[in-house]
Amino acid sequence: MSSSASLMSGQTPLAVRMRPVSLDEVAGQKHLLRAGSPILALADPDATSPGAVSIILWGPPGTGKTTLAQAIARSSGRRFVELSAITAGVKDVREVMQEAVTQRDLYGQTTILFLDEIHRFTKAQQDALLPGVENGWVILIAATTENPSFSVISPLLSRSLLLTLQTLTDDEVGELVDRAVVDARGLRGAVVLSDAARAALIRLASGDARRALTGLEAAAAVAASGAKDETPTITDEDVAQAVDRALLRYDRQGDEHYEVISAFIKSIRGSDPDAALHYLARMIEAGEDPRFIARRLVISAAEDIGLADPQGLVIATAAADAVAFIGMPEGRIPLAEATVYLATTAKSNAAYLGIDAAIADVRAGGFGRVPVHLRDAHYPGAKRLGHGKGYRYPHDSEHGVLPQQYLPDELDGRRYYNPKTLGAERDVAARLERIRRILGDR
Repeated sequence: MSSSASLMSGQTPLAVRMRPVSLDEVAGQKHLLRAGSPILALADPDATSPGAVSIILWGPPGTGKTTLAQAIARSSGRRFVELSAITAGVKDVREVMQEAVTQRDLYGQTTILFLDEIHRFTKAQQDALLPGVENGWVILIAATTENPSFSVISPLLSRSLLLTLQTLTDDEVGELVDRAVVDARGLRGAVVLSDAARAALIRLASGDARRALTGLEAAAAVAASGAKDETPTITDEDVAQAVDRALLRYDRQGDEHYEVISAFIKSIRGSDPDAALHYLARMIEAGEDPRFIARRLVISAAEDIGLADPQGLVIATAAADAVAFIGMPEGRIPLAEATVYLATTAKSNAAYLGIDAAIADVRAGGFGRVPVHLRDAHYPGAKRLGHGKGYRYPHDSEHGVLPQQYLPDELDGRRYYNPKTLGAERDVAARLERIRRILGDR
């Protein structure tokens, strides 16, 4: 039998074979596996049913929701039943409940019901779970990639613990890949994984363990099919061929990370939406954290767009909120919208330059006492010190501006904000010129 056949012959997928048999093998989610945690309590074979609580696991795909459920069942010795909300209905749920009661009454066996993708269940289907959860007929472990606050009915939420899973780190994905190469349940050392291929698999996985292992299995088959050596080596080219996509040279912790984000921001600053979208696409395809991209868009809107178009900051902030709310891959759409808007709108860095100039003066000791007429006059004894005396209330003026000094004496006349005559800041510049003429006439 060829190497390729030995790797792929009639076996269940690698991601399924490599599922941990105990919680000790679980990669990531350390915040959920600390001593005394609900998951460890559920996995304790000595725990009694009254002490067990149903849980809802919420997290991105490939973070270990099914893995945790199965590991809990194996470790605890409890009966395990798995349903998928895609195919199961109310009848299936009720049958599980009835059998769970039978198993409990006849054999003293507690049933764990793992329900995948619970957000796909209708309200009526979720209602069918309530008696079993409330009466302890089953311990429900439900998994969802959607926010349970919007996708799970309140009575079920109130009877369960909500546990949030985090995207796996690159190191954690790498640990899983390395284990799968040598483990008897995995590739059994039948291939060698090059450093470049390993880095590519981790990068393409973007924190999704299932994606990493699926890519590894496909790349191993590619390497084995054309190998001349007894133990083929998986290269980054094999990975690219297996996943049918170009491998970007991009290290989220290295130089390429900084180079691409720099080019992205400079393309926006330079008003080139095509270049900006190109670099945005590179970051998205390389698995860059979309929240990082969104934060840089917000910074760009404040630094490079400024008051030339105040709406830029609103749109960038809205894009950041949208990405946090809907996640990826849909999050690419608001990111692209904000990118194009910022790249094509008027630009001014006057506010950015102004605050930096003011900070530079303060750091150099350029600050004095607040003018007496601007000081707080409300606390006891303030008026005796002359605080607030001579202050002119701008709203008493027809134009809302009255001549008086606002900067300390040492800085009187200093100009930090110098607006440009671009976009909306053109109007700001004209208005400010009139204001400064009034303020200067003291």
